Amino acid sequence: MDTRSEILLRQAELFQGSVLLAGLSADDLLGRLPAAQGWSWHAGDQAALQARFPGRSHFGVEAPAETFDSAVLFLPKSKELTHYLLNALASRLAGRELYLVGEKRAGVESAAKLLAAFGKPRKLDSARHCQLWQVSVTQAPEPVALESLAREYQLPLAEGPLKVVSLPGVFSHGRLDRGTALLLEHLDQLPGGHLLDFGCGAGVLGATLKRRYPENRLTLLDVDAFAAASSRLTLAANGLEAEVLTGDGIDAAPMELNGILTNPPFHTGVHTDYQATENLLRKAAEHLQKGGEMRVVANSFLRYQPLIEEHLGPCAIDADDQGFRIYRAKRR
Repeated sequence: MDTRSEILLRQAELFQGSVLLAGLSADDLLGRLPAAQGWSWHAGDQAALQARFPGRSHFGVEAPAETFDSAVLFLPKSKELTHYLLNALASRLAGRELYLVGEKRAGVESAAKLLAAFGKPRKLDSARHCQLWQVSVTQAPEPVALESLAREYQLPLAEGPLKVVSLPGVFSHGRLDRGTALLLEHLDQLPGGHLLDFGCGAGVLGATLKRRYPENRLTLLDVDAFAAASSRLTLAANGLEAEVLTGDGIDAAPMELNGILTNPPFHTGVHTDYQATENLLRKAAEHLQKGGEMRVVANSFLRYQPLIEEHLGPCAIDADDQGFRIYRAKRR
């Protein structure tokens, strides 16, 4: 069980009523708190929770509409996302309790200072390198519209400027990261047909592909609901249409693809996690047609080339610059 869930269960008497668990892990916490409901924006966690506790977890970027006696926020990695989520929860909890739980090294003590905007926060527990904070919401804020928190910037492309719309919590929020910038320079001679932007984030790559190859069918896929929402906003801002999906890794991708392009994530919260990318490299061939192509940009220190060659086919390095490499391979 997640250590944050364990610290909640040390104070289980506080959570016997209708409590909303926002950003919870896919563990047994809902089973231990039978009146609780979950709110997840991670498609993998949501699928696991839905399988074990049908109908007890809400998925998306907006809090569920029901009224709750209290709510718990599991501290996310992003400070901007923390601000949005605390506001969204506190705006519905006038006169009731809001809790914050997180790891010390993730900055829970600093994030707890944000609770002072709603009342007088106090630390309830500290154990297993985690802390649990509580505030009685005496000053419920006005809810802030998520789209009002978006950051926008433009990319100068050969086809004309591309407007990117990034929401809190999305990778490289409000700016173009170096890996994606390098990949954008190596998009020539892609196959026709159905292309996938895997781990689409704010939709920079996917929107660029649709702009450059308008006749191609395009799907954007991300595990995070905020990323999917950002991609939809980016596509709409540029008058582009494409399919945007949320799902847990490559298993959620369409079949019979002609190309997969990705700047894959390898961080989950404060922990490093390569599983989603390694699973992509192992299973890409199952989703590509014969002769279908994959292009991956990744940190140079990550040994992806042997994995690609083992599961897909001969792998070329198209670029090696500023700590990043672009790998290109075709399905045998």
